[in-house]
Amino acid sequence: MLFGKKDSLVGLDIGSRSVKVAEIVDTKSGPKLKRFGMADIPAGTIEDGAISDPDTAAETIRQLFKSSNIKEANVAVSIGGYSVIVKKINVQTMPENQLQETIHFEAEQYIPFDISDVNLDFQLLGEVENNPSQMSVFLVAAKKEMVNDYINLATLVGLTPCIVDVEAFALQNIFETNYDIQGENVALIDIGASKTSLNILKGSSSVFMRDVSLGCVQVNQKIMSLLDCSYEQAELLKFGEASDKMSAEELKQIVAAVVTDWCTEIRRALDFFYTNYPDDQIKRIILSGGGANIAEFRQLLASEASTVVETLNPLKKFTVDEKTFDPEFIRQIAPQAAIAMGLAMRKVDDK
Repeated sequence: MLFGKKDSLVGLDIGSRSVKVAEIVDTKSGPKLKRFGMADIPAGTIEDGAISDPDTAAETIRQLFKSSNIKEANVAVSIGGYSVIVKKINVQTMPENQLQETIHFEAEQYIPFDISDVNLDFQLLGEVENNPSQMSVFLVAAKKEMVNDYINLATLVGLTPCIVDVEAFALQNIFETNYDIQGENVALIDIGASKTSLNILKGSSSVFMRDVSLGCVQVNQKIMSLLDCSYEQAELLKFGEASDKMSAEELKQIVAAVVTDWCTEIRRALDFFYTNYPDDQIKRIILSGGGANIAEFRQLLASEASTVVETLNPLKKFTVDEKTFDPEFIRQIAPQAAIAMGLAMRKVDDK
């Protein structure tokens, strides 16, 4: 989905509770983070990926570009959630140009939306093992309405949307830039405010993707229902602000209940992988997003999944100028910067 002309892009990650922007430049010593910024979006502006208040969202993005001193107008944005279907399918072996003509027919069997309501894209993965008459294809379908909403939002800000990517692919992009996979099976899990995306890689190939409506907002919601307070007050309490309304132990119990739900859902997805690949073992789980910073979650997931759980460092192989960025700030926000950085790695002429 291409719309622009220039080569370099700014990664614009528009979440339900915050917006992140990243600008990357190539140097002789490798990629360098040139600019990064993050800003909160008022609650209710974006819900379940749908943009309810484009004017407020546009103003937030406009101010973020200004405060981050980003001049480049060409951007890559991402979408996810239930309006996006990513599925690995097998089709009869044929040339790519022929598949381009028949992909709508192939997709109708797998897409739970009216085929005329979606934008379709695909990527060839190669011949099906032990069946040369078939090839594997990654099918991506996104509701036109959602794609258009994000394009229109970027345009409203005065930006040029050059690429609309899928969040899980952006995350995989930045992971592969920073980590040497070496044939390992890895689960990439991004825990955002209201959505968690999971992408299981077998070597360098994605074999399973799923988005579920679970995220950090659940902690806020439980605090709000317990104390009858605002979202903003709950956010402060969640990050440890002292209060006579809630003890540290009560907060700990709320967080434990929420992350237990996350682990249950993730365990189901991992079980699906093991059902299809019984001889394979997921060697490690890599977390990103705001939920990656919750220690109780990392510990419980490691125990439940019986594997190594670590937090993604999207800057592992990047140069970061400490005169431009406060090292402590960058260390703290790194897991939340992953998707924006994955988008910023894209080029205008990418497929």
